[in-house]
Amino acid sequence: MGNLMTSLLDTASALKAYEGALAVTQNNVTNANTAGYAKQRASLEAMPFDLTVGMPGGVSLGLTQSSRNGFAEQAVRDQQTALGYYQQKASDLSPLQNYFSLSSSSGIAPAISNLFQSFSQLSVNPNDTVSRQAVLDQANVVAEAFQETANGLLTQGSNMDQQTRSVIDNVNHLAGQIAEINTQNRVDPQGGVDAGIDAQLNAALEQLSQLVNFTALQQPNGTVSVYIGGQTPLVVDDQVYAIQGDFSTPQTAIDSSTGADISGQLTGGQLSALLDDKNNNLPSYVNDLNTLAQSLAQQVNDTLNGGIDQNGGAPVTDLFQFDATTGAALTITVNPLTPDQIAAAIPGSPGGNENALNLAALANTKALNGYTFAQFYGNLGGHVGSDLSAATDSQSTKEALLSQAQSMRQQLSGVSLDEEAQYMIEYQRSYQAMSKMLGILNSVTDTLMNMMGVATT
Repeated sequence: MGNLMTSLLDTASALKAYEGALAVTQNNVTNANTAGYAKQRASLEAMPFDLTVGMPGGVSLGLTQSSRNGFAEQAVRDQQTALGYYQQKASDLSPLQNYFSLSSSSGIAPAISNLFQSFSQLSVNPNDTVSRQAVLDQANVVAEAFQETANGLLTQGSNMDQQTRSVIDNVNHLAGQIAEINTQNRVDPQGGVDAGIDAQLNAALEQLSQLVNFTALQQPNGTVSVYIGGQTPLVVDDQVYAIQGDFSTPQTAIDSSTGADISGQLTGGQLSALLDDKNNNLPSYVNDLNTLAQSLAQQVNDTLNGGIDQNGGAPVTDLFQFDATTGAALTITVNPLTPDQIAAAIPGSPGGNENALNLAALANTKALNGYTFAQFYGNLGGHVGSDLSAATDSQSTKEALLSQAQSMRQQLSGVSLDEEAQYMIEYQRSYQAMSKMLGILNSVTDTLMNMMGVATT
């Protein structure tokens, strides 16, 4: 009778174990598409069997095992960080391409070309008022084109600062989520981890990896510490050390919670790309644009100042003016000259066209770092286009690498519905077999109890 009762207890224990295993499998199916979820697997453990010492054997449900693979998770985060960097660069540089288009019918390139054509036309009829006015009109078009482009770059710089603020807010928000998860994600005494909380943690870490490069260190108590650039603490236990942006100077900086500049630690993610574009790429474009505007204005002014106007007098007012300190491209304007003040002739030849020819010849003079004005602008446009092309090409490459990393992670820890179906069938059959065994043992018990004259219900 004792062995029978033991068998009943063992069977009931096995039923409970298979019921728990089924629950784990069903949870996998339910969370197959949950962000950050790694499949769980029930561990069925054989109980010791030695009847001589009262060990009846059987099966019990052990700790649920997670299939999460640290290497695969890190590979995905690394690729997310790289992709975030190039996605942001492509987004930053795309609008700039419109300002430096070499094929557009408007903008700096055609404006400069039309200005020199107006000088050439003036040389044909140097005393024609219409031709003289055309020079003034085209000079205004040049100034407006430079101003429009310079303002466009300023606007893009402001947009980058706005995006930087947004990314910083997102970083700090995700840090808060991770800190909150840390308060719930402590390992229980048996070493188990809540699969749902674990999924939330890894989803948050993956989102964070797109924004900034960091190192995540698993702590013995189950919490995760996050260090930006592997150095600056962002999350430790349940504490958040929020980062902040410093926009007080033209060079945007990222500061730690203590105010230390950590910009140099940022080597990947959207935040790093924003800093590089705002602090390096954009100033480079602006500097070249200012160089072109200032050189064009000075050389045209100097050439005009070497001639005489329609009245035979030397020019007293420059055609162009600008503020080099603020930026020639942003401040270039045309002084309010009248057509007769254009110095188309040279001293000693009033009414002639020699100076108009000199002005027209500037178009082909390689007086700007060994380039003509058109060539210099072409190099600038090519520089912007090259940077954008490099960013988009790298973005495509990183998208492919991220897809590979995600595929590897899916193979290692993702939920396969086909695999779960097999486990479910296996556990169901085992459960059904134990149920039948329990039924048989219960019937035998009733029979024995009746034979012994013991009433059963």
